[in-house]
Amino acid sequence: MAGTIEPDAVSAPTSKRRSLVASTVGNVLEWYEWSAYAVFAPFIAAVMFSQDDPVSALLSTFAVFAVGFLMRPLGGIVFGRLADRRGRKFVLITTMLMMAGGSFAIGIMPTYESIGALASLLLLLARMVQGFAHGGESATANTYVAEIAPADRRGMWGSIVFVAIFGGSVLAYTVGGAITASISESAVGEWGWRIPFLLGGVAALVVLVLRRGMEESEVFTDDTTPAEESAPAVEVPRSQVVRGILLVIAMTSGITAAHYTWTSYVSTYAIAEQGMAASSAYWMSVIAQALALASLPLWGRFSDRIGRRPVLLAFAVAMIVLQFPLMGLISDKPWTLLVAATLALVVVAMPGALLSSTMSEVFPTRVRTQAIGFAYSISVAVFGGSAPYLNQLLNNLGIGWASSLYIVVLCVATGVAVWLLPETKGIDLAAAGSTPRRVRR
Repeated sequence: MAGTIEPDAVSAPTSKRRSLVASTVGNVLEWYEWSAYAVFAPFIAAVMFSQDDPVSALLSTFAVFAVGFLMRPLGGIVFGRLADRRGRKFVLITTMLMMAGGSFAIGIMPTYESIGALASLLLLLARMVQGFAHGGESATANTYVAEIAPADRRGMWGSIVFVAIFGGSVLAYTVGGAITASISESAVGEWGWRIPFLLGGVAALVVLVLRRGMEESEVFTDDTTPAEESAPAVEVPRSQVVRGILLVIAMTSGITAAHYTWTSYVSTYAIAEQGMAASSAYWMSVIAQALALASLPLWGRFSDRIGRRPVLLAFAVAMIVLQFPLMGLISDKPWTLLVAATLALVVVAMPGALLSSTMSEVFPTRVRTQAIGFAYSISVAVFGGSAPYLNQLLNNLGIGWASSLYIVVLCVATGVAVWLLPETKGIDLAAAGSTPRRVRR
């Protein structure tokens, strides 16, 4: 028996690292394609909606952004169920192709001036497809990386999922900064805004090759192998799964609202509300997100040492204290955006690094992806996807302070949910979701 196990033990670390790279690169691309829409929102608003009211056009652009998020719970449920039945690898390849197809469609679609309101409808449909795929991608990536990670380094490995989120956003803002610095603003408005979406479609071909070489999660295959069907399955009460879903929704509410405010909206706020030059706002956002990205593995590894709950609670307290002063710091001067966004995003990185490990440790293997897909996507759709629209709307109404209050309230909800969740650092994922096996507070 030992002779058959040892070769796998030797080869597993290398193959798992290759699988981690393939998953991460694909995740970066998907988040790049998703974030490019928010980065170029002012330009998309000008060509895809009626310009009789520019403010309404910008709000409509963010409304489409929010609708894409509303498709994520459906994608999380559908693809989550597929991932729990057919495997994580199958879903990660499928969702990547759908996301890339939506990106390419946005890059070539006609404008409002050419076909009228049909252009707005096509944009909406493309974002709905992307949102559907994104819900499945996010749930499956969070599950997959946690399942292939060593138990004592699951926090650090899991942080790579959020590295991809920040990495995709950094890449989108870098492309945005390069385009706005290289060509005139009028050229960006005419055709330059299409470049990032077309690049995303082409890059998908490279990622497809990488993902086809991934290995399936051993936690999944061990749980679904026919040899185990004769053994009695450990059943987790439905009420316990439902409780976990509700707590994950509450836990991620403040995290996702803060994340999308400080990544997808804050540059638009600096440009539209404070008069900052677009290229300056983009580059300040790139630097801030890059710095936050670098902190993610550190937060993940820190949680492997002291636990998930202390780090998550520290985020809630820090964001409650800092949200108002940091948003108030931003003016038309680029350095103000750099300082405010860097501090806010390093704080957001604290729980972001832990989401993959924490959520995976809450749910049992047989329903893990669909439970994460539903809970995470619902929270992101309701509290994250609406954040840019809500921020812009409240600023237009002259009560921008209310958007910061909204984030503070949600961070309180995050803190309460974390307090109710048990510490799960280092548990065996095969026993996840089973209360007696969890590490007690």
